[in-house]
Amino acid sequence: MIGTLIEKEDIVNHKIIAAPQDKSEELKSKLSDAQRLGNEFKSKASIVFNTVDGPLRVETTVWSATDKYVQIKSGVLIPLPAIIQVEF
Repeated sequence: MIGTLIEKEDIVNHKIIAAPQDKSEELKSKLSDAQRLGNEFKSKASIVFNTVDGPLRVETTVWSATDKYVQIKSGVLIPLPAIIQVEF
């Protein structure tokens, strides 16, 4: 899997930018599933997102997924256009 693994608490220390290819539409269903897994089974998802320093990866519970953002613990939001890959 691509991206350097970081702790979810470190996301705020990185400038998130749009990924080279916007995969928002194709990831919405997968993010919805990740949210359900997180809320019902406390399962974590691996999310790769783009930053000015290159792709980063975080393993976390998805609290909510909207048309524009994924929310994880501590109210951290990751914009959908920045997300490169989601696995669980």
